[in-house]
Amino acid sequence: MRVTTDLWVSALLRRVFSAGGFAAVVKRGATEAGAVFVLARGRMGEIALFGPAPQTSYDSAKPDDRFFSLLGAGDDAAVFDARLEREKKFDPDIWVVEIEAGAVPVEELISVKSL
Repeated sequence: MRVTTDLWVSALLRRVFSAGGFAAVVKRGATEAGAVFVLARGRMGEIALFGPAPQTSYDSAKPDDRFFSLLGAGDDAAVFDARLEREKKFDPDIWVVEIEAGAVPVEELISVKSL
C-alpha cells in the first residue's frame, strides 16, 4: 500500500532537516495522492526541478515507491516557476516542495530515475 502524499512529504522534510538542509512546502496539494515536484536549490544559486518519473520507471516488484526524474537544471528561477505554473494549471492537486539539501546530494533524499 502506498503511503499518502502528505505523509511522504512530511518524511522528506524530516530527511532534509536531519541531513542539515532546509525544506519548505511551497504548494500543498491533495493529501491522499497529489503529484510531488521537488525544487532543489544549491548554495551557489543552481536550481534543479524534479518531477514524477514516467510509469515505465516503476518496477512491478516495488510498485509503491515514488520515483522522480530530472525535469531541468540551471540558474534561472523564472523558467522553473513558469513550468510549475503550467503543471498547476494541468493538475491543481500537485505538491511543490523546495529544498536546500546542504552537504547531502538530492539523489540521497529522493529516488531519481534517469529517462
